Formats: sequence, structure tokens, C-alpha cells
Amino acid sequence: MSALDANQINGSTISRKVVKDKLGRSYGTGRRKNSVARVWVSQGTGKVSVNGVEFEKYFVRDTHRRIVLQPFDVTKTLGNFDILCTVSGGGHTGQSGAVRHGLSRALTNFDPMFYDVLHASGFMTRDPRVVERKKYGKHKARKSTQFSKR
Repeated sequence: MSALDANQINGSTISRKVVKDKLGRSYGTGRRKNSVARVWVSQGTGKVSVNGVEFEKYFVRDTHRRIVLQPFDVTKTLGNFDILCTVSGGGHTGQSGAVRHGLSRALTNFDPMFYDVLHASGFMTRDPRVVERKKYGKHKARKSTQFSKR
């Protein structure tokens, strides 16, 4: 089954192309909460760099590291790609989710055959949950003042 056959929706064909720069890298932008990640993927040995720092030193918690590497587990390509990414905004949980989203999009640009597996796992969809803004007259976003009878 070709990439075009696998991506037919309602009779219309969605064509995905390989998108690489002159250095052989593919790019993907990932977002979660207030975090934004710019991710470049290239063929390599599995080296991961986040904001110029080694991957294990930037994401200290094991859960954050696992979240970032989930697209490789699903596509069975762990250790085949080098990752260079810059992340800004939010906390470590939001940043790890943003890197996962950007990595999934970059892998899809590198090889369009990964799209179906990554989409089925939910990695291609942006997590839309963000912190609700504070409204005037309220203590927080929804918390009201204490009710007084008199």
C-alpha cells in the first residue's frame, strides 16, 4: 500500500511529501500549554540535544524523558535519528509534551509513512488545554468572593 492509498479520506487523496533542508534535516513545531518547541530531525546515532544541553540533563525526570521518546517507540526507530530542539515557555511537563508533538511532526516530514502510526497514537494532535485567564472581580479564574448575608 502506498502513502497515497493509506491517506484517502472521503474519496479525496491527501498527499504527503518528504520535506528536508539542504543538510538533510526535517523540521517540526510542537506546542503544549504555553510551551513551544522547534525540533530538527536528521539521520544519525540517537543523540538528543535540548536548548544546547544534553537530553538527560535537561529533562531530569524519567517520565519526561519517556514522553519525549514515545514517537520513537511507536515507529520502532529508537537510535536512528539525531534530534536538535529548542524549547521555550511553560514548565518541564509542557515542554516535554511540546517536544513530543514537534518530534512527531518532524518525523512525518522526514518519512510520510510514519504519519498513520503517529496519528493513531495521538501524537500528531496538539493538546489544546491551557490555563484559563483570571477575570476581573474574581480571586482566580472562577473563584468568587465569599458570600455575605448582611
